[in-house]
Amino acid sequence: MSNDWIDAEGFRANVGIILVNAENKLMLGGRVGARGWQFPQGGMLRDEEPEQAMFRELHEEVGLRPEDVEVLGVTSDWLRYRLPDKFIRRNSKPLCVGQKQRWFILRLVSEAKCVRFDCGDTPEFDRIRWVPFWRPVNEVIYFKRRVYALALHELGHCVHPDGLPAQPRWWPRRWRAVFEKDMARARKEADEGPKS
Repeated sequence: MSNDWIDAEGFRANVGIILVNAENKLMLGGRVGARGWQFPQGGMLRDEEPEQAMFRELHEEVGLRPEDVEVLGVTSDWLRYRLPDKFIRRNSKPLCVGQKQRWFILRLVSEAKCVRFDCGDTPEFDRIRWVPFWRPVNEVIYFKRRVYALALHELGHCVHPDGLPAQPRWWPRRWRAVFEKDMARARKEADEGPKS
């Protein structure tokens, strides 16, 4: 992790990528050798701008180049999540306790067959699937769900300008309660504007 950018609070700078097709479905990548699914994401290098990191990760993880996509939006600030204790590598320095992420939403303008997994040193994914808008929240590992919901809530208007799709009725009540609280706080912070 020597090139990673970890801030003074232990959060690793990272970018997340929401890729949308012509039917407004979202791409999930299946992790190599595992059952898990997630959006492409990856760490930012020191002195790297978020958009540079996003295009680098886009190519490394799913083989796409800037000409294959249209950037529709980016989160206004970092979205953070903490790692559960069992995932923290206590012997690494500096200690990483979680991630702070800038999320991008992109429209795929090339054909889906352009997606490939052999452009990075170590493939992250070995398959993809296109899913409805809120489905990724259910598919991702549990400790990333809140960040996924927040990123989709903030960036969803880029593909659904008339209003976001309804949250799934099958979401557990506890998820809805937490997500609604997070989204209300995000709306309040957006209304108040940047802090000085």
